[in-house]
Amino acid sequence: MRSNDQEVLEQALRWHQEGLRSVLVTVLSTYGASPRPPGAMAVINEHGLIVGSVSGGCVEDDLVHEVMQGVFWPDTPSTPTAVALRTYGKDAAERERYRLPCGNALKLAVEGQWQAGDIERALQSIHQGASVRKTLRYATAHVQWQSQALVPGLPAHTDFEDDEQGFSVLLGPRHRLLLIGATEVSRYLIPIAQSLGYAVSVCDPRVEYTGAWTDASVHLIHDMPDDAVVAFSCDERTAVITVTHDPKLDDLALMEALKCPAFYVGALGSSITTSKRKSRLQQFDVSAEQVARLKGPVGLPIGSRTPAEIAVSIAAELIQVRSLIGSPDWRSERPHWVPAHATSCLLD
Repeated sequence: MRSNDQEVLEQALRWHQEGLRSVLVTVLSTYGASPRPPGAMAVINEHGLIVGSVSGGCVEDDLVHEVMQGVFWPDTPSTPTAVALRTYGKDAAERERYRLPCGNALKLAVEGQWQAGDIERALQSIHQGASVRKTLRYATAHVQWQSQALVPGLPAHTDFEDDEQGFSVLLGPRHRLLLIGATEVSRYLIPIAQSLGYAVSVCDPRVEYTGAWTDASVHLIHDMPDDAVVAFSCDERTAVITVTHDPKLDDLALMEALKCPAFYVGALGSSITTSKRKSRLQQFDVSAEQVARLKGPVGLPIGSRTPAEIAVSIAAELIQVRSLIGSPDWRSERPHWVPAHATSCLLD
C-alpha cells in the first residue's frame, strides 16, 4: 500500500513507458468542505483512465472529457505550454453541474507536459524514505524537484503552499514511525502507515522474530529498543509504538520515547497491563507528566481483537492525534475529540 502521491507518480510513469500521454492534476485550494486537501493528486491518461482523485468524484468526469479531447497538450511536443488552471463550483449553477452538494469549490492545476526522468528520480528518493518537494511555475510549466530527507530536529516544511505564480508541495513520507517489535501487528500496520505518509522503521533484537522478515520497504533495526529510540532522534514528526508484548523490551523503548518530543507514543496491552506499566515507568526516572503522554491501550477503542483490527485502530488514533496537534490537550493520554465541521461532500 502506497500514499496517494506515490501511486499517482508510479502510474504516470507506467503509462509513459507504454507510450500513453497523461496529465497530472493537483488540488490547489478548496473553499468550504472538500474530500481532498490541497496537494492531492490524480493522473489521467489519453484514454480517460484515472488513478487518484482530486474531488472524490465530483469533477473527475469533466476532467476526463477534456483530457480525451486533447485540451491539455500542445500541437507539437516541442511547443512549451503553460499549466492549465481550473476552478469548479464558482456559483450555484456550477455546484449543481459538478454535483457539489456540500457547496464547496476547488481550484486545480493540470500539467499536460512533465518529464519522466524527473519523476523517476523523485520516486527513487521516495522509495528510499525521503520526501521530495515539487515546485511548479504556472506560466512556464517549469518544475523543480528537490529531495528532502526527514532529518530529525529540523523544522518540518510546509506540506503545501501556493501563490499566483505557482505551487510547492511535499511528496512522499512526511512523518516517521518507529515500531518496537517485528510482530504480526507490525506487519499489518506497516502498509497502512506508509499509505498515511510515514517512513517506517522496525526495531527488534530478537532473531526469532527478524530472521524471517522479508519486508524491504522498512528499515530493520537489531539494536536494543532504548538504544534504537535514542539513535532515532525522535522529533515532533515522529511516532513510537511498542508491540512486542514483552515488558523488558517495551519498557526500555518507552523510558526514552516518553522523554522526547515525539507527537505520539503508544504501547500495546490491556488496561491492566497499561496501569502496571505506568507504575513501573515512574520508578525509572520517567516523570508523571511524561507517563501521562503514553497512549495505552494503544489505538482507538473500536473493539479490535485480531492483529489486523489492532493495526487499524492504531492507524486511526495516529490520524486523530495528528489532526489535533496544537489543541490544548493533544499531548494528553486521550485528548478530547471534537469532530471538524463537515469535511466531505459524503457527509451531506
